[in-house]
Amino acid sequence: MQFIDLITQKNRIRENLLKRIESIIDNGQFIMGPDVIEAEKKLADYVGTKHCLSCSSGTDALLIPLMAKRVGPGDAVLTTPFTFVATAEVISLAGATPVFVDVLPGTFNIDPSKVGPAVEEAKKKGLNPKALIPVDLFGLPAEYDRLEPVTAENGLWMLEDAAQGFGGTVGGRKAGSFGLVSATSFFPAKPLGCYGDGGAIFTNDDELVELMRSIRVHGGGEDKYNNVRIGMNGRFDTIQAAVIIEKLTIFDEELDLRQKAAAAYSARMKDRLVVPVIPEGYTSCWAQYSVLANSPEDREHLMAALKKAGIPSAIYYPIPLHLQKAYENLDYKKGDFPVSEAFSDRVFALPMHPYLKAEDIETICDVILGA
Repeated sequence: MQFIDLITQKNRIRENLLKRIESIIDNGQFIMGPDVIEAEKKLADYVGTKHCLSCSSGTDALLIPLMAKRVGPGDAVLTTPFTFVATAEVISLAGATPVFVDVLPGTFNIDPSKVGPAVEEAKKKGLNPKALIPVDLFGLPAEYDRLEPVTAENGLWMLEDAAQGFGGTVGGRKAGSFGLVSATSFFPAKPLGCYGDGGAIFTNDDELVELMRSIRVHGGGEDKYNNVRIGMNGRFDTIQAAVIIEKLTIFDEELDLRQKAAAAYSARMKDRLVVPVIPEGYTSCWAQYSVLANSPEDREHLMAALKKAGIPSAIYYPIPLHLQKAYENLDYKKGDFPVSEAFSDRVFALPMHPYLKAEDIETICDVILGA
């Protein structure tokens, strides 16, 4: 059994994708070719933003806006410790300091009520709080109806990390459309992934998008040899853009299939595990189906039973960021973010993709319920 099935998906788009790739090979526009512009237009239309700027990875999609907003030494950027390291890594790469905010007990996402105290904590450390990076973890958008006023009250601008959330919604509004700017990832395992690395940035800000466009290609001005600012090599490959274009044609159908798989899981296991909470008015794109075991020992027992049955599982994330060696200089300690720490001790993820068969879900649930 596969944790993620990319082969069935590939077979659905193979014919049209190969035509696109052949055309790219024939015209030789491998970097920033016309398919890149087409993908950006389709992505912006899908999310509902004025601009989409494609780039080389989800990490660069987070870093470029920080660079454009001149976030740097002495600045604090708030984010969650219960996420992939890239979210905090870009803050450090920009020269700023991550200040962590614990997550909600129910949704794995950042707790809006703790943003204000974290701002005060940053100020006490002599830092200038600049921005907030909430994460749409496991596919569920963060609570933006609460986060948007909180950021405004505290003088922050918001960068939505929609690397796992692309396709999720809040009140019908798509992930990727929140905050001043947002970022997503097209890593192959994501609900909308390419066949390598890739990412995209979304905004409605005309001035900001021009700054980011320059940073994406070495800080270019009128041309790439007229360098007006420090930039990077953050371009999106044309072949990867072709993959995204074709995957978008079946994306909404795949989201429906993911929803059905998640609903089947939750119906069977809600009395055995803590299953994901989806607040009213929200939808998840189900980048992962992560559950909480009753204890670390229970998780170990269940994952061993799954492995014995030939069923893959994974832990996202076994060590919260404030306890990672890379961030020991921030002087956080165990107990500082109890919800994130409890999640790291008990969380594990089950196979999730649009082509998960009903009988496979039954088998997985039977193993867990019988363990």
